Amino acid sequence: MTVGIVVVSHSSKIAEGAVELAAQMAPDVELVAAGGTDDERIGTSLEKVLAAVEQSLVDSGGDGVVVLTDLGSAVMTAESAVEFASDPDAVLLADAPLVEGLVAAAVAAQGGAGVEDVRKAAEAVAFGNVPAGVGGPEIPDDKDEPDASGEFEVINPLGMHARPAAKIAGGLSGLDAEVTVNGVDGMSIMALMALAAGKGSTLRVEARGKDSLKAVEYVGRLVEEGFGEL
Repeated sequence: MTVGIVVVSHSSKIAEGAVELAAQMAPDVELVAAGGTDDERIGTSLEKVLAAVEQSLVDSGGDGVVVLTDLGSAVMTAESAVEFASDPDAVLLADAPLVEGLVAAAVAAQGGAGVEDVRKAAEAVAFGNVPAGVGGPEIPDDKDEPDASGEFEVINPLGMHARPAAKIAGGLSGLDAEVTVNGVDGMSIMALMALAAGKGSTLRVEARGKDSLKAVEYVGRLVEEGFGEL
């Protein structure tokens, strides 16, 4: 079993599309779409969301459920669904951008993360969705030397696209370390993708903090294994 994830959107098409995308990167995670009203109009349905949460609680086998939403009223609907859920303590709402947060959460769940860490993985992308220095977390030039670092050559044919970026960001979110990859936030899917690192490129990983060595080894292992795409 893995942590279940529910996607609440005003549009059934958006919810289903987001789930379809995330499923490509996390095939073993139970992803449930709860979009639109009961008659498939734009809006949200408490009954539909509650049913999705209950289904996910069962499918997750007690591992817990994380809920992601799109716009304001979807948050209120999700909050109400949690209140009426059979096990509200096992359901966590993530304050994260829907698509990026969903991908990061799904990858974390695929890796076996617990419900709290899956929520943290989703929320980690909220403040780091652009490269450092362009509105994202700034990485000061005068920082001390990293506690751990490494350089790894990209060997998968497609390079740093969405799936590898999500794997890096999702895995790092559960570690106690501040990590940069070629100078950008290692927990930002969009920043990593913006590197446009193709096959043959070198990724310079620098980490600071308690789990710095684990973080560098984690990214290095992903790169050396071709992100599972070889």
